[in-house]
Amino acid sequence: MDMTFRSQRRLDGRVAIVTGASRGIGRATALAFAREGAKMVVNYRRERSKAEEVVEKIDEMGGEAFAFKADVSDPGAVEMMMEETMDRFAGVDILVNNAGVHMGQGPLLEFDMEDFDPMWDVNVKGVLNCTRAVASHMMDKRYGKVVNIASVAGFGTASLPGNMLYSSTKAAVIVLTKRLALELGQYGIHVNAIAPGLILTDMAMDVQSSEENTEDFLRSRREKRMLRRLGEPEDVANVALFLASDESSFITGQVISVDGGLLNFITHSY
Repeated sequence: MDMTFRSQRRLDGRVAIVTGASRGIGRATALAFAREGAKMVVNYRRERSKAEEVVEKIDEMGGEAFAFKADVSDPGAVEMMMEETMDRFAGVDILVNNAGVHMGQGPLLEFDMEDFDPMWDVNVKGVLNCTRAVASHMMDKRYGKVVNIASVAGFGTASLPGNMLYSSTKAAVIVLTKRLALELGQYGIHVNAIAPGLILTDMAMDVQSSEENTEDFLRSRREKRMLRRLGEPEDVANVALFLASDESSFITGQVISVDGGLLNFITHSY
């Protein structure tokens, strides 16, 4: 039987920016990309020490990385990050728009509208700011991979009470993914999204902490999944790695659910 072995790592020679990479899904994605040979830009907004820990881990595995503080909702800060990336690595091939915030829980008559603005600024404008910053370079080289982290909440089909504002920002990410794929595809740029379900991250635990006992919460969420388990950040990172690699060379404009098979609605690649 003829067998062909991969002589190179999947991202050898590539440069990747992962936003919100100091923890959770972003951290797992940055480490997964580095293991596959990518030079990494570890973006963070507040937690410098955690971002530096990610850089140290990449250094230990023989990779190249640096941490850069930038609020993705600030176009100027994003441009500075892009300039630093060009100075250090002379290009960028992959962008993972992972940075996100979750606040403003509550029904229509009770939520605080002031909570919506920071979510929209980071979750939606952040995707636009970062994609816009890398687009010209990717267009010139006629190659690029953009992976947006959306959410199953963005499909609008799950009955999650009090989740209206966050869901609307992630729905916007799904629409942007498809529109950006349409606009940029002619330049060889792929734009796809991942829609995670509940992933065991600090943000997910912070959101539920005021709702109910943690163990009861986790048990109930496991029971609502076909696989009867909750997601780990690496579950999302592995899909991001596939979408960032040339193995996905004929895929764009897609949204892939990574949710363990939710039972309260049957998910699908969107």
